[in-house]
Amino acid sequence: MHIVLAGNRNSGKSSLLNALAGQRTAIVSDVPGTTTDRVSKPIEIIGIGPCVLVDTAGLDDSGQLGGERIQGTVDALKTADVVLLVLDATARVIPQLPRIQVPVLPVINKTDLCVSTELDTFAKEVGERFGTGAVLTAATEKKGIDALVKAIRASVPEDWDAPLMTEGLLEEGDLALLVMPQDRQAPKGRLILPQQQTIRELLDRKCRIVCCTPDTLRATLDALKETPDAIIADSQSLEAVREVKPEGSVLTSFSILLAAAKGDIGYFKESVRVIDSLTPESRVLIAEACTHVPVAEDIGRVQLPRLLRARAGSSLRIDTVSGRDFPEDLGGYSLIIHCGACMFNRRYVLERVRQAKSQGVPMTNYGITMAYIKKIL
Repeated sequence: MHIVLAGNRNSGKSSLLNALAGQRTAIVSDVPGTTTDRVSKPIEIIGIGPCVLVDTAGLDDSGQLGGERIQGTVDALKTADVVLLVLDATARVIPQLPRIQVPVLPVINKTDLCVSTELDTFAKEVGERFGTGAVLTAATEKKGIDALVKAIRASVPEDWDAPLMTEGLLEEGDLALLVMPQDRQAPKGRLILPQQQTIRELLDRKCRIVCCTPDTLRATLDALKETPDAIIADSQSLEAVREVKPEGSVLTSFSILLAAAKGDIGYFKESVRVIDSLTPESRVLIAEACTHVPVAEDIGRVQLPRLLRARAGSSLRIDTVSGRDFPEDLGGYSLIIHCGACMFNRRYVLERVRQAKSQGVPMTNYGITMAYIKKIL
């Protein structure tokens, strides 16, 4: 869950983040504009679970760089499940937030520096503006933090959490076979995040799990006493797995599971058919959530472009963006292909889907695209 702190410069956002985190994470200074880029701190809030606190630049920043910093704040707000609008009790100014479809919790900070009568008047004004009472804090004194945590719990929307990735695919006691390449693209000494998340979820759901690499798949299937209820494979190995999978096993990919849990899988499935109508003059955007140094046979930069150009023509224009780089204007694209987005929260993925839909641009994801092109979707 992403909790984004927004407000004007010097309202005490960084002090509040430090107080919530219980440690010095963000730099605090009386100089306006100290926070120039977002600062993120993972924490655990009892009653909610794992969260990310996000500190942002002031909404009233100025100048050319100030405008870019404000844009960074707007981008951070797109990831928010809950927004803490931090207001300075001494300045008594309510900044204008961009339109967002998430709960906004007003927090009046620096209350220890304000006359009580002025504070009461400002709190009343804030309550009337937002339709909810403001939480009063003095972050540097760590006052009001317990009340703020309680208010955050109460403001959490029911639909903030992503659905289970394997819901409807496996039940308690089912056997899952995970096919996970450990090739040059795999990080040294660890599993990639979608594999970790899937394993953890299946353990929580009391499923039985067997893991193997594509080259040991046949031997693994031969060693099993029963047919796996589902086989979950890397997108790149779907075709090879299908050739040897037992008749009774359902086949899917980690990327498709993420599409269902974090994105709009119905829109993704409908959009992927645009591939059939791509021409050499078309333009495709490939978007990766993570940033990494590409290696040979990189799926986003090598495999997908090669497969798309083989169908549409070698002059097909393909743009690639990574991390939080994502164009505001998508009008020139015939199709957007997004990665599984294991590094993004659901709110941010759905914001990108909303942006694509509002501009009439089809959007799908890696796993669905690979399965469609291989004619096994």
